[in-house]
Amino acid sequence: MTTTLARPTTTAPAAPSGRARVVAFWTLAVAVPLAFLAVFFVWPVTVMVGKGFVVDGHLDLSGFADVFTQARTWRIIGLTIAQASLGTAISVLLGVPGAYVLYRHAFRGRGVLRALVTVPFVLPTVVVGVAFRSLLVDGGPLGFLHLDGTLAAIVSALVFFNYAVVVRAVGGLWERLDPRAEQAARALGASPWKAFRTVTLPQLAPAIASAASLTFLFCATAFGTVLILGGLQFGTIETEIWIQTTQFLDLRAAAVLSVVQLVVVAGVLVVAGRARSRRERALDLSEPALAVRVLSWRRPPGMPPGDGHALSLVAAGVTGVVVLLIATPLVNLVVRSLQTPRGWGLDNYTALGTTGGSLTVTVWQAALNSLRIALDATTIALVVGGLVALVVSRRPRRASARRAVTGLDALFMLPLGVSAVTVGFGFLLSMHHPFGLPVDLRTSPLLVPIAQAVVAVPLVVRTVLPVLRAIDPRLREVSATLGASPFRVLRTVDLSLSLRALGLAIGFAFAASLGEFGATSFLARPDRPTLPVVIFRLIGRPGPENYGMALAASVVLAVLTTLIVATCERLRTTGSGGDW
Repeated sequence: MTTTLARPTTTAPAAPSGRARVVAFWTLAVAVPLAFLAVFFVWPVTVMVGKGFVVDGHLDLSGFADVFTQARTWRIIGLTIAQASLGTAISVLLGVPGAYVLYRHAFRGRGVLRALVTVPFVLPTVVVGVAFRSLLVDGGPLGFLHLDGTLAAIVSALVFFNYAVVVRAVGGLWERLDPRAEQAARALGASPWKAFRTVTLPQLAPAIASAASLTFLFCATAFGTVLILGGLQFGTIETEIWIQTTQFLDLRAAAVLSVVQLVVVAGVLVVAGRARSRRERALDLSEPALAVRVLSWRRPPGMPPGDGHALSLVAAGVTGVVVLLIATPLVNLVVRSLQTPRGWGLDNYTALGTTGGSLTVTVWQAALNSLRIALDATTIALVVGGLVALVVSRRPRRASARRAVTGLDALFMLPLGVSAVTVGFGFLLSMHHPFGLPVDLRTSPLLVPIAQAVVAVPLVVRTVLPVLRAIDPRLREVSATLGASPFRVLRTVDLSLSLRALGLAIGFAFAASLGEFGATSFLARPDRPTLPVVIFRLIGRPGPENYGMALAASVVLAVLTTLIVATCERLRTTGSGGDW
């Protein structure tokens, strides 16, 4: 692959002025994202952590001893690992059969089911927490199980949220695996299960490992869902940082826990990166239409026993149960939002136009604030993430340059692993006269969109990067040979082929911004709260009216998020690359 677009294969050398513009462009493409990350991520996190480790101008690491000698710390770390491990294991065990059914078989309604299992992943975590809470509280459909506030409720919500990660990551590869290797094993006498275990599973192992690593990451850093369902009894390192910061004002403990979380997440990202590199190795792939088979409850005429039909039925049964379980909290959320103390009606939705006696703005005003902020955050994330993906997609010839590109990719994944609470509180501490400038950015309306963009940038990179890497370098070389300038090559090749992936990236970035709660809970001004912040406030207020408004507001937020992502999903090209 070519090193950069600055050296197209042409018969005449580029003009000095044109070459200078190309060099300037690639310099800015690297410098702008690095400056954004340094100012709005590294600096706030450093200030936040520094408050816990610097006392009277001197480095003081005694906080590690103070924190790690407390039984509460080890309990929180143990709960984090337990919740993440259980959530990951169950998601993989249920997700692999789901990938087999939804991506290896053809049947009527498959597209609808694919969309349904994806909905939980794009829902804001606050909505997921409210949906499960309404299902499990006393008086709810499953209230008799007494699971509200238990570890089982948290793990169930984590599986609900991350099931789609496994299904889409594994299924996207599985539907393109050449079936002839498995068919050859069957012809040699292997049973369907043995053929799967010895042929297909090794091919899927990198994708499964990558999906498991990402699922563990999302489970370990869960905030809104765990905070709503677990309260103070069950939590993660993420929720503990929030508690230590907002309730105990113990910045030292919060700083220590932030470092612990960063170390754990860095290890997970290393594992995910290695699994992803293994996944990019060459495999025997085929077109999806050649790899799938028709799913039927009856054995087709002439099909011999032991051909895998029973295995397909078992996987279909498991997937059917999971789909019902996924639909249950969503349907219940809508149903409960229509229940009022006086019976069925739209009173809860009507109340969204009022402050309800406990809010500073109406829910509709908060929704409008969320949309405006998400639009700004998505624009920022698209510019920064698009530049990062463009730079990282290059394949330099020099080993040092390749290592630098790999490091840049890993660097911009770190915001996924650092506590959003740490970032949000770090903004409050660092944006008062930042770098000695006579300005107070804490009052700027751009602070919340910037904080949300920090979280959304990795999603943009991970969505666009596989498409840019999949572009045949000969397309760029041919365009350059025909006389196209480097910038025209970028426009007609890279931008043109990645345009639909950019549409999907916009959807994910918008959804992430719309549902962001951790950092926004610190930064949102009282007169401009976002919808997740308002929902959390309503849940914390007593009274059935407030709870009913929270349910209705959650439905509104879920519908907004789903519509936006569904619209952008229609722009995705088939086989455009990893969606995660």
